[in-house]
Amino acid sequence: MNTERLIVTPPPHLSDPQTVAHAMRDVIISLLPVTLTSVYFYRLNALFLIAVCVATAVISDVVIRRVMGKSPTIRDGSAVVTGLLVALCFSPTGAWSWWTAALATFIGIAVAKEMMGGLGFNHFNPALFGRASVIVLAPLFVLLNPEFSELAVRFPMPDAISTATPMALLKQGTLGTAYYRLFVANAGGALAETSALAVILGGLYLYRRGHICWRIPVSVVGTVMVLTGLLGRDPVVHALAGGLLFGGVFMATDWVTSPVTKKGKILFGTGIGVVVVIFRLFLGPVEGVAFGILIMNGFVPSIDAVTRRLRFGETPAAATPVKQPVAAAVPVKQPLTSSSK
Repeated sequence: MNTERLIVTPPPHLSDPQTVAHAMRDVIISLLPVTLTSVYFYRLNALFLIAVCVATAVISDVVIRRVMGKSPTIRDGSAVVTGLLVALCFSPTGAWSWWTAALATFIGIAVAKEMMGGLGFNHFNPALFGRASVIVLAPLFVLLNPEFSELAVRFPMPDAISTATPMALLKQGTLGTAYYRLFVANAGGALAETSALAVILGGLYLYRRGHICWRIPVSVVGTVMVLTGLLGRDPVVHALAGGLLFGGVFMATDWVTSPVTKKGKILFGTGIGVVVVIFRLFLGPVEGVAFGILIMNGFVPSIDAVTRRLRFGETPAAATPVKQPVAAAVPVKQPLTSSSK
């Protein structure tokens, strides 16, 4: 008689030595090329901005989780990654970048991450949510409180300088076709826009480590190039200028806020590219990468539902939910019995 006992445990039954901390460490490593390039160009300005955002992210994570009665999770590195991503989305040459970046970091950690359930449950990319919130709220703050704009004078960036950004020149039609400068090293704009080559190197590292796939970045950039080419614009300049590459590689591929299916990833990236082109060519002055990713984040559950694989034996007709009549959908109230308590 076989005396061996079966051990029954709840799923998942497959485990992986990779942890959240390991994944976040890889993201930080992948961000080193663009971070070091921006520090080379902006020196103290870039270091100061990065330090402010990372410190704000860590402090916000600890404080918010304590207030919510949860243990801090700063050891997994997710707060550091969010702070670094927010810093790279800002320009260090603006007079009031550092405190708006700090505000964006706080909003990203407190609202987009923790108040939506914490790491793994957020519906929107925290870094971009904070960045977009500042873009939307800053004019309102100035309108309601004129003293708000005086912070730019009282607390400027150290040795702040001013320069035309590549996207500003692109909208004005004066950028030209400086492919080499845009690809290798180009000062002006956000920290993440200093070098397309640095972004690509970081993306290749994430791809090699298995953290991202090629479908989202390629569909984002490819859609922008195709549409701008059809509309008579330079597709190469639109691909290299601004934060398109950085957004497509590091933001749109966020594990939590992007689709899980292969077809869904392509559809997701295509939608982002369409929104970016609309913003760049027909709206302004905002570039649109952040808003494009956030808008498509909201459609991720629907995209996954439409593009999911069918279960074994399931037909497409069975997978499509049938809309029930209103009368049939309303439950009938049953009399209260002992079994219904």
